[in-house]
Amino acid sequence: MNIDRAWLATHLPHQGAMSLLDEIVAWDATTIRAVARNARDPAHPLRRAGELPITSGIEYGAQAAAAHGALASKTPSGAGLLASVRSVVFYARRLDDVGVLEVTAEQMGGGAAGVLYRFEVSSRERKLVEGRVMVAFAP
Repeated sequence: MNIDRAWLATHLPHQGAMSLLDEIVAWDATTIRAVARNARDPAHPLRRAGELPITSGIEYGAQAAAAHGALASKTPSGAGLLASVRSVVFYARRLDDVGVLEVTAEQMGGGAAGVLYRFEVSSRERKLVEGRVMVAFAP
């Protein structure tokens, strides 16, 4: 069952143009896979100097992690804040010269204070960026 933008808009804090994911295509207890079709949009909110920089991939990964948390959590947590970004590797210079983005996030661990995810952004099996994000929960 695919989860669409309407669900994302009601379950994530990212709204309007900053809601970057178009749909969740698969998820389980630890992993989520999403797609985004907006990388080439000239009105993309993260576009700078006429292009979508590769660093934007971190936000795609963080939003996939947030979506996974909303789907997989048995108890609602407080608002999540991006606390750290680690081990990021860029395999391209930009994101707007590819097609549909495929975003995966895998929960590596966590607890009441926060959660750690590994993420990857790719397009047509070409890895574009990967790394880890730590999301801290507000008390």
